Amino acid sequence: MSAGRVVVVGSANVDLVVDVPRHPAGGETILGGDLRRTPGGKGANQAVAAARAGGADTTFVGALGRDESAGLLLASLDGAGVRTDVVERVDAPSGTALITVSPDGENTIVVAPGANSRVRVGAAQAKRIAAADVVLAQLEIPIGTVLAAARARRAGALFVLNAAPSRDLTDELWEQLDVLVVNEHEAADLVGGPSGGGGAASSGTATPEALATALLERVPAVVVTLGAQGSLVARRAAPSVRVPAAKVTAVDTTGAGDTYCGVLAAALARTVECWTFAPQTGVERAKSQHSTELVDAARVAGAAGALAVTRAGAQDAVPDADAVAALAEELEETS
Repeated sequence: MSAGRVVVVGSANVDLVVDVPRHPAGGETILGGDLRRTPGGKGANQAVAAARAGGADTTFVGALGRDESAGLLLASLDGAGVRTDVVERVDAPSGTALITVSPDGENTIVVAPGANSRVRVGAAQAKRIAAADVVLAQLEIPIGTVLAAARARRAGALFVLNAAPSRDLTDELWEQLDVLVVNEHEAADLVGGPSGGGGAASSGTATPEALATALLERVPAVVVTLGAQGSLVARRAAPSVRVPAAKVTAVDTTGAGDTYCGVLAAALARTVECWTFAPQTGVERAKSQHSTELVDAARVAGAAGALAVTRAGAQDAVPDADAVAALAEELEETS
């Protein structure tokens, strides 16, 4: 089976991380641990995950400054086997994320976008995107760039959007989506926002199934990540499926969702021939509505995300493909 080709279009940040006994309240100062400076950013994290944990031929499309931080980020991407030849250097600081991590592994994050606000899809980037099986993007870069990336994909390639951090999506972008990946909060924001249609499913008490059902009015397939509860896979004209999570002890949840998304894209790239495509936008299930490529991909992605939370950091915590495969097989046997 082919390893598949993935292009990740997104952000790259240097993460400034400090452990805290608890997250501070507004106006409060607390003492934390030693400061760690590690490579991160949703796009770069997902690219590292697709290449290292997912085993895909992966290209990262992004923008970096002409500073020391750019060197740290490129070294991490290159070390994971990610192609960085179409990354642009711009006259702006490289992105930076300020992160606090509590003893239970939960984090808070503030991002200064810097060069990420200048990510674009030029001729070189569009050519690489057009050769991909799966194009994966997030929302830490301009919406216009995300839309340009979706439009640059070839016929037969999947466009996967991790709609994080929460932002309203344009009608043009909704029309391009093949697979939407969101957590419960992001799903509720999309359902209740101007583009989402509102309704009962937008309430804080809505189940993941209700949220997914509402989102399926706009996109053919939805994956709702549920943290320690696993994920929900929903497709049009098919029953939703709960994919259980591995039981692990969380050390740091930073980047775990990005690991999930990168590995999901890598797994889908290996099975892209199992999907058939509508004449314009969107995908329909091939052969049978009971085909399980997306569910299988979610199981592998869940194993990768579970392993990622057992180590500190974002890219530093991404597991290797062998460890992911072993845990995914264990999960399949016990499910």
